[in-house]
Amino acid sequence: MLIPDHNDLSAQAWVQEHLELMTEWLEAHGALLLRGFNVTDADAFRQVVEATKGKLLNYTHRSTPRKSISEGIYSSTEYPADQHIPQHNEMSYTLSWPKRLFFYCAVKPGYEGQTPLADSKRMYQRLPADLIERFDRYGVMYVRNYGLGLDLSWQDVFQTEESSEVERYCTENGIQTEWLGGGRLRTRQVCQATIRDKHSGEGIWFNQAHLFHVSSLPPETERELRLEFCEIDLPRNTLFGDGTPIPAADLATIRAAYQQEELTFDWEVGDILIIDNEAMSHGRRPFKAPRSIMVAMT
Repeated sequence: MLIPDHNDLSAQAWVQEHLELMTEWLEAHGALLLRGFNVTDADAFRQVVEATKGKLLNYTHRSTPRKSISEGIYSSTEYPADQHIPQHNEMSYTLSWPKRLFFYCAVKPGYEGQTPLADSKRMYQRLPADLIERFDRYGVMYVRNYGLGLDLSWQDVFQTEESSEVERYCTENGIQTEWLGGGRLRTRQVCQATIRDKHSGEGIWFNQAHLFHVSSLPPETERELRLEFCEIDLPRNTLFGDGTPIPAADLATIRAAYQQEELTFDWEVGDILIIDNEAMSHGRRPFKAPRSIMVAMT
């Protein structure tokens, strides 16, 4: 965490002057919290993000609902306040993902609402070697069914009303599509389970198998979905890349490892958290309103 020596120091100016140092810290530690820089609104947040010289990304191929605040600036996931969001590396359910994430606390949570982190290299080291070998051998298949009224629509996910645009995007990104009639769409994509650090070559646990799997939902919700849908028709689910089920014991091991690795801090107004998305996963603790966290990706 970096706290300035005086309150009128501009976060944008600090980042511009210390970009090389900030990059070194992120490579060494995976995350950096800027506190006390008097960042007051979305525009000031954007200036800090742009000072890092990364290209702001749009949130396409969405996993969760978000509000667009301005170009490239979004609300954090719009998910019920009483629910926990598990650890995940942003968009690791795809073959292309943001390198850096930026979180800005506009309104401090009324109670809890932390954004816990977990070191993805330590996750790789903690997980059993045979589990990693299984996941690396097959990869992770993400199956999503749109048009059921129970999750995001394909229009929201792909940010278009045109099925031809969905087809184009999916073809370009290695996603299999299956139109089922009545505006329903099923997609399948096999993605990586792990990646390697570009500098050290260390293994990094990098997927959302445990989060997309139907068992990540509250037990009563999972039970109702399984009663209503067969496995292939669930709104979203994960399998091994060859289509075989992921053992419940593997998912339990992954979730337990994340719990053991979690690091937490309490948000303060004006905080900016910068994360190396490959090095660190993140989640969200339940909270009581108010809470407003903005997000940008580069």
